[in-house]
Amino acid sequence: MERYTGKSILKGIAIGKIIFYSKEEQVVQRRSITDPEAELARYEKARETAIEQLQALYEKALKEVGEVNAAIFEVHAMMLEDDDFNDSVKNIIESQKINAEYAVAATGDNFSRMFSEMDDEYMQARSADVKDIAERVVGILHGRRDGKDLGEEPVILAAKDLAPSETVQMDKSKLLGFVTELGSANSHTAILARTMNIPALIGIHVGPEMDGLMAVIDGIAGELILNPDADTLKAYHKKQQEELRQRELLQQLKNKEDVTLDGKHIKLYANIGSVGDTAKVLANDADGIGLFRSEFLYLEKSDYPTEEEQFQAYKTVAETMAGKKVIIRTLDIGADKQVDYFRMDQEENPAMGYRAIRICLDRTEIFKTQLRALLRASAYGNLSVMYPMIISVKEVRQIKAIVEEVRGELAEKGIPMGEIEQGIMIETPAAVLISDLLAKEVDFFSIGTNDLTQYTLAIDRQNAKLDSIYDAHHPAVLRAIQMVIENGHKGGCWVGICGELGADTTLTKTFLKMGIDELSVTPAAVLPIRKIIRETDLREER
Repeated sequence: MERYTGKSILKGIAIGKIIFYSKEEQVVQRRSITDPEAELARYEKARETAIEQLQALYEKALKEVGEVNAAIFEVHAMMLEDDDFNDSVKNIIESQKINAEYAVAATGDNFSRMFSEMDDEYMQARSADVKDIAERVVGILHGRRDGKDLGEEPVILAAKDLAPSETVQMDKSKLLGFVTELGSANSHTAILARTMNIPALIGIHVGPEMDGLMAVIDGIAGELILNPDADTLKAYHKKQQEELRQRELLQQLKNKEDVTLDGKHIKLYANIGSVGDTAKVLANDADGIGLFRSEFLYLEKSDYPTEEEQFQAYKTVAETMAGKKVIIRTLDIGADKQVDYFRMDQEENPAMGYRAIRICLDRTEIFKTQLRALLRASAYGNLSVMYPMIISVKEVRQIKAIVEEVRGELAEKGIPMGEIEQGIMIETPAAVLISDLLAKEVDFFSIGTNDLTQYTLAIDRQNAKLDSIYDAHHPAVLRAIQMVIENGHKGGCWVGICGELGADTTLTKTFLKMGIDELSVTPAAVLPIRKIIRETDLREER
């Protein structure tokens, strides 16, 4: 039995086998062979396995995100049936007498290059698809485990680091917990762990030797226990049962109002990152969605999501929530959420660089595509839109002008739209200081405490070395929140919190006392926060 100490992201217990996930580039070596027939058989078996994987992914995506968004997996499977692709692989194996891995990689490179040089945009987009399927088949031939395919049984995932684009594609139902060597407590991967309500540890050295080992994540003590003995396992199973009992007690709060003892009603919403997360919102009885991170539609694709793909995703969420509020944040790419096909330059300080609304106001066609999808989807539910990384009144007015332009174009075509509230994220000190002016321009504020804390304290929240001084309870952060609430109310805005701080139960009463109107938290935090709201008497807190 071995114990390792790290930093806990979410308190809780996870017990299960470890899968070690490596995202290292696949090195494909050219190897001479003596038996082309055997190599062709290896390729054929790997190709069939890849088609089976893609079919399973298609069926899963069909349930979670609808037919339009699932179609990519169907396209990939069809490509593996393509005679030209398969003939090329077989020809290279037979004529050059080399290994299947090299033949697949070479064919993938050749076809990808051919597609990328075509004039047709659709065919150009297939370039990335060919690379994807070639990498999948090479991975199978290498015997490499796909981190996106976690197997049949739920597991603890161990990795050096995990990017948001990787975690978003994993089967969340198969994840018991995360253990990573790198990353910080405030990274988006950490946020994902909290959204999924699964224990996670960072700062623990991991390696392939852990693969397949039984382990325990103790999110309370911040420990990873490898090969626990029988007594240790028994003790942790008992702790898990107690956790479960406490959760069951919270279930009694379902269908109860989010109202304080003295009668103040609070909007208690949930944060999500995908269409599939909507089920968690309903299961935890949130009154709406306070933050739909739309950038995950971009992170999980190899090319820009089309208007139709986005429309189907937003429409599905709106319809599923059946009239409850759904607030969708426009594209927030940049900083730690990089997407290759955006082809953005490397930056010295990406957190303060070319990201979020700055990209949208610069590349307006990307923005307009998203706005068209949002406005079309607004006819199917209670949609609101909010814009991230705002620093000026000028930006807000530019945004509103573009929205009106898009609305006018859709109206001309007779496309139905609903009425939408428009709000902004307050996550920069600039937005805090001019919140009295911004309140006159929008319907609501949503305070993004993650970035607000990093910008206020001048601390990079991705830098694990600074975790010890990253203090979301800092008086400057709390004063900023208070100022925004007061200025918002004076200007006729309702004010919410959608950052991680909203789920911090040690601050719930503080926020209620400040006069907050809405809290948007991870789905699993809804009922614990409801408990505090319903036990609070603001007359006693004053």
